[in-house]
Parts: sequence; C-alpha cells; structure tokens
Amino acid sequence: MIDTEQPTVEIHRTDSLIRVRIGSEEALVHHEFQTTDSTPPMPQRMAGYIGRAIGQHGLPIYSNVIYLRPDAGRTDPGHYLQERHGYRVLVQYKVIRLSELAGQLILDRGLMGLLPFAPLMQRPVGMAAEAWLRQCVHRAQEVPMEETVKANYLADLAILSGLVYTSETITTIIAEETMYESSIVQYFTEKALEQGIEQGIERGSRERAVEDLLDVLEIRFELASSDPLAARIGAIDDVQRLKQLFRAAIQVPSLEAFRHLLDEAE
Repeated sequence: MIDTEQPTVEIHRTDSLIRVRIGSEEALVHHEFQTTDSTPPMPQRMAGYIGRAIGQHGLPIYSNVIYLRPDAGRTDPGHYLQERHGYRVLVQYKVIRLSELAGQLILDRGLMGLLPFAPLMQRPVGMAAEAWLRQCVHRAQEVPMEETVKANYLADLAILSGLVYTSETITTIIAEETMYESSIVQYFTEKALEQGIEQGIERGSRERAVEDLLDVLEIRFELASSDPLAARIGAIDDVQRLKQLFRAAIQVPSLEAFRHLLDEAE
C-alpha cells in the first residue's frame, strides 16, 4: 500500500506562474521554457505542475511549454493522457516552438518584449542565418530606451542567440551593428558573453543532469522525491559533477553507498 500522506514541504518550481485577469475572470498563466527534451517526459511534468497549481490556487490555468532550440520538443504531444480500465485522465497544454514562429512579424510590429527571442524564430525565406541575426540586432538597437537599459536588452538578445549561434558570430555582429562597442562588446568579448551563453545552455543541461540522476536513484533504490538526498542533489550547480555522480549511481551497490560517496565529495 502507498502512503496516503502527501508531503507538503516538497518544492516544485515552475519557470513562470502569473496571476492575471481575463475579462472578469482571474486566472493563472503558466510558462515552462525548455532548451532540450525533458526527463521525465514533459507531459508528465506538466500534469504535475498544472495539478499542483490548481490545487494551490483554485483558478483556471493556461499552460504553455516554450521550446527555445529548434531540435527540442519535436515529439511533445501537448497533453498528458491516461486511459486505463475506464479511467481517463487528460491534462492539456500548448506547445510553442520558437523555430516555427515567424520572426519577421515580431520585428515589423515592434514587439520589443519579444524581440530578444526573434533570433531563435523562423527567419524570412531565403535569408541567411547571420543576416537574420544582424537584422534582429539592428532592430533592437533602434528601440528607444536609456543606454543602461539598452545594454541589458542587447545582452539578453545575445545570451538567447547563443543557443543557436556561435559567440564569435554574435560578438562580430553586435560590434558592427550597435553603438556600444566600448561597453557591450568589450563586456561580451572578455567574460560576460561566454558566461551568459554557457549559463543559458547549462541551465537546461544542469536541470536535465539532476533529473537523470534522480531517475536512476529512484529506479535502482526507490529514492523518494521528499528524501533530503534529492534536495542535496538538486542544489548541485556543477554539471560535470552531476555527470560523475550519475555514473556512480549506476554502479554503487546501495543507496547508503551513494550517500557515503556524496558525503566524501563534499
């Protein structure tokens, strides 16, 4: 028999959950941003997120998964479905793949909040990738705002672009297309661009590494998500260390042996 008590101290963090008003109705808008395919599968994760949000807030919810890279989320069906022995559970959400959206519409309509994402979107037919990125940077440069805000705005665009473009391409185009050569470009070429892009990519890699490691421990040793060990693993930032622990988790004879190994490493 499964324990009927559901732990209330377990933390599940969504990427974005906002309370809004749609007409006369209060509702929740929920976004998950993904750079890679999810483990466990995204339908399973979304069913959990949506169920917990409804249970906690008691409001209608509009949920979306936004895939940033063109090769991610290709098999995401946009729903979690269970049909067993007359019991049907269906939880639906929208799947948004930026690579399938027309980026030129964002530029033409001047949607400045979405413009930093435009380099990840579908470019006009016949336009080369670098030419598209150059156009996005040029349009971002034209957005009226204070210089300090503009610097951060272009930095956001550069970090997101790093998911599909090389750092050399980004720094070259920003240097040629903007007036911030003395500040932004120097900032990027030294450390910030490299670190920012790595963080943008590694965030997804770290999350996936944590999920893979916890999956192995759950399958081999029935590690509960409420176990303090799961929280310790979730707090590890070093992706290489997580990969080493993943390999160790496959080989160790027991969960206690893994705990001992983790204690020694710390």
